Amino acid sequence: MAQPLSAARQEILARIRAATTDVTSISIHHGRKLTARPGDPGLLAQRVADYRATVTRTDDVAGAIAALLAEHGARRVAAPPGLPADWLAAIPEAVRDEPPLAHAELAALDGVVTGCAHAIAETGTITLDGGPGQGRRALTLLPDLHVCVVRADQVLADVPDSIAALGDTTRPVTFVSGPSATSDIELERVEGVHGPRRLAVVLAA
Repeated sequence: MAQPLSAARQEILARIRAATTDVTSISIHHGRKLTARPGDPGLLAQRVADYRATVTRTDDVAGAIAALLAEHGARRVAAPPGLPADWLAAIPEAVRDEPPLAHAELAALDGVVTGCAHAIAETGTITLDGGPGQGRRALTLLPDLHVCVVRADQVLADVPDSIAALGDTTRPVTFVSGPSATSDIELERVEGVHGPRRLAVVLAA
């Protein structure tokens, strides 16, 4: 016997019906290849800053990395495989993650410098897929500081564009929207519970 709908569910369904009165049909295109649209770097910078992360817009990526690490007092910093040579040279004491470092070693480092797969302007989200210069997931979750470089041509418009760009990847994907934070306990913001407390984004021209 069917259970009667609750008042809340009835209201939700009524709103959906009202909002879709002009929809006569839905067309689903199976196998259609989506194309990722470029996004606005300025909007990305604004959204990232809204998450209490810092944004440095520059055409001198290595100089920005060096300055940010100095600002945060970070010397021993993790470097994933495939990090560009000039970024690597900007790290005072680069600790390479090959072979992979133990979790305790990663947690003891001052930070990590990585690139990204792309970034989402609308949500201020950095997308990591473990490709060259990004490293494995633990590398960006255990150190307390994450300096992430995003090229302007890696900025996409919104989440569907991000999904389209990821395609059929089978690598683990991490979406980073600001420093790690939670408000689960009495709605008080606590940072660094399940990731770095500090996120610094270098937005390269």
